[in-house]
Amino acid sequence: MSPVFISELSDMLSSFIPVYSNLLLLGDFNIHVDSESCSFAKSFLDLLNCFDIVQNVNFPTHNKGHVLDIVCSTGITPTNLHGVELFISDHKAVFFNVVLPCFQRGQRNSRQFSFRNTKNISPSVLMDMLSQIDHSDFNSDNVNQLVTHYDITLSAIFNELAPLKTRKVSFTQSAPWFTPELRKLKSAGRLLERRWRRTGMMVHALAYKDHVGYYKEELQKAKTLYFSNVIQCSTDNLRGLFQTVNKLIRPLNCFPLTPSADLCSKFINFFNLKIDSIYSQFAFTRPILNHQSLSVQFSGSCLSNFSTVNESFVGELIMKSRATTCQLDPIPTQWVKSCLPAICPLITKVINASLTAGLVPPCLKLAAVTPVLKKPGLDPENFANFRPISNLPLLAKVLERTVASQLHEHLESNDLYEVFQSGFRRNHSTETTLLRVVNDLLLAADQGMLNVLILLDLTAAFDTVCHNLLLTRLETLIGISGTALSWFKSYLSDRQQFVSIGGYKSDLCALSRGVPQGSVLGPLLFILYMLPLGNIIRRHGLQFHCFADDVQIYVYSKPSHTCPPAVLSDCLLDVRAWLVENFLSLNGTKTEAILISSPATARKLSSLAFSIPGFVVSSSAQVRNLGVIFDTTLSFEPHIKNVCKTAFFHLKNISRIRPFLSSAAAEIITHAFVTSRLDYCNAVLHGLPTRLLNRLQYVQNSAARVLTHKRSWEHITPVLRDLHWLPVQFRVQYKILVTVFKSLHDLAPTYLGNLLQMYVPTRTLRSSYSHLLIVPSTKFRTLGDRAFGVAGPKLWNGLPLQLRTSSSLSCFKAGLKTYLFQLAFE
Repeated sequence: MSPVFISELSDMLSSFIPVYSNLLLLGDFNIHVDSESCSFAKSFLDLLNCFDIVQNVNFPTHNKGHVLDIVCSTGITPTNLHGVELFISDHKAVFFNVVLPCFQRGQRNSRQFSFRNTKNISPSVLMDMLSQIDHSDFNSDNVNQLVTHYDITLSAIFNELAPLKTRKVSFTQSAPWFTPELRKLKSAGRLLERRWRRTGMMVHALAYKDHVGYYKEELQKAKTLYFSNVIQCSTDNLRGLFQTVNKLIRPLNCFPLTPSADLCSKFINFFNLKIDSIYSQFAFTRPILNHQSLSVQFSGSCLSNFSTVNESFVGELIMKSRATTCQLDPIPTQWVKSCLPAICPLITKVINASLTAGLVPPCLKLAAVTPVLKKPGLDPENFANFRPISNLPLLAKVLERTVASQLHEHLESNDLYEVFQSGFRRNHSTETTLLRVVNDLLLAADQGMLNVLILLDLTAAFDTVCHNLLLTRLETLIGISGTALSWFKSYLSDRQQFVSIGGYKSDLCALSRGVPQGSVLGPLLFILYMLPLGNIIRRHGLQFHCFADDVQIYVYSKPSHTCPPAVLSDCLLDVRAWLVENFLSLNGTKTEAILISSPATARKLSSLAFSIPGFVVSSSAQVRNLGVIFDTTLSFEPHIKNVCKTAFFHLKNISRIRPFLSSAAAEIITHAFVTSRLDYCNAVLHGLPTRLLNRLQYVQNSAARVLTHKRSWEHITPVLRDLHWLPVQFRVQYKILVTVFKSLHDLAPTYLGNLLQMYVPTRTLRSSYSHLLIVPSTKFRTLGDRAFGVAGPKLWNGLPLQLRTSSSLSCFKAGLKTYLFQLAFE
């Protein structure tokens, strides 16, 4: 078998897989896929695995006892596979059954819905109506009256310009691009067809043929215009872009359950009972810790009052807000942005009144909760698979952003953030978190150490926050007092929520615990609530990292020592005690552990199992950590397989609408759904074998072919060059070098910057002013050299001097991409 076969097969599959969701690949491949010692068979099966293709034949098909005739499939599953000896060949005939998907036409639906006609409203008319309202009669010190005036005034204008209408319609689900003009063309075509069938004249046949061609062209134009406009309108909102494309590809996948008032009541009752049941457990299990609080008491300047803001600051916050509208808003957010000069003074007055009085109006503490499935594919009948997302009115979000900005300044100026907490912080991300964790694990494995990584999972962490403990923490640890503390007390007290699904609502329910998910301040308050946990772990000398409520603890030890180390068990006992004391429930069924070491060390180890009161944590072969799959040797092979599978799934969906997209629109959704997955946390993939990175390269090649309509026999390198896409290997280097630049210029977390040290020679040399970094020494090139603290300096020192001395991030990115582009294609 020629070694070129694998390369040519990968090109063919990269063309077919994105286009066809169901595919069968079968025949006599003359490859011993049943032989574990055959390197060519292993490469072939790895290629199939990369494209999520399953080889189904598990019995000999040749009279010598080997599997040479195979049936590979994706999207469909062959059944009843068996071989039959026909005695006309040394190969058996392979028989199997497949069930092909059938498609049903849309059914006629009838429903009643309410709507407002907002398309014909002119912003100038709205501006005039708002300008005529006199706000001077209202007391600017009474925030409740101001908010009531805001809601009543804007609601009255909204109802006057776009009154609520109710209509019952009966319709068949049709394509959204099917315009009235196309309907007329289709009717005219049917008329020409009937005339031709009736007369049989050639002139009528030609007229019908010409009309069909014209109709197809217009249909193509209509589809292209519709899809391109929809995607272009969502470019500024990535979440909206994902939702829009999902609706285009799978229009029937809306809320998985039939909306009703009873369903809303069931959801709100489930969410309340879930929190009550957690708190009922704490009533009997809350311990009293046997050590003093390890939290450092605040000693800096207190934040006793919030500063008032001006209209320009408020206007900037509103313009940066998403265009989404909450059902509690008196007027759509889009209208607020279009008429900002007329509305901004009133909003500013409301915010300043709230900050001055230390009071949050009750209507701004009411949340409309939307249940959202935690992951696609989960059982919607199980309410535990839903996450409650709070939707708040625009005015509440602007008020929270104003407070969050001043609270952030206070935290930054007094250095109160947890260093190893990366959730909801500027210049921090899941990628920076994983980059530091993987760096530490690789360097420890390089020294022959055994790493034990524990991933703690908290149950409904945001919803079980105790308000009294949070307020105490804000006062004693953060230094918030006076009116500012009163504002937070008002913000947390007397909150209410209701579940809303498909126009139906549940009854109002009091929210006496937790911080609302979906709010602006909720995540920030939660990471402040978790502040003492870091000192608990430090007391035991262990490494840790947090991203919001995702806590990971890791420790190194010699393979010959007791595993797990006693210090780890002691630390987990204290962590669990602190969590219970703070009403945070540790989910033992989802808490995972993994042993990470070099391949040589891993072969000598058995599984890890240790107990924490209430549950047992056992080691796993692989765990999912912030979206990246870790395995015992950090080969990331399972992660790459998962990325390829997910990316090809989206490529198949994109290819279904690609003929109706402009090149610009197709490139937008390709980057959103495919390239983003190739780039997510790709910095941890540096130094992996080429065979693994090639799998990701197959995905990029397929995306390029779908985007440019290139065939499998056309070379892909010129296509990538024309698209100006860096190959996967160089995208990894690009990410690492950009992170190094950010770390050197205080644009990245300090825990990454601390890994880099500038090279300072003992005497004056030409290299003294070259901005070089010190490269730490490692034992094993395949392990230690992959760490960010080693790989970053090595790649950095290989850059031209003009890039290393760049001062602007944008200039550095542009120059770096040009430099890597030349290395990749020239």
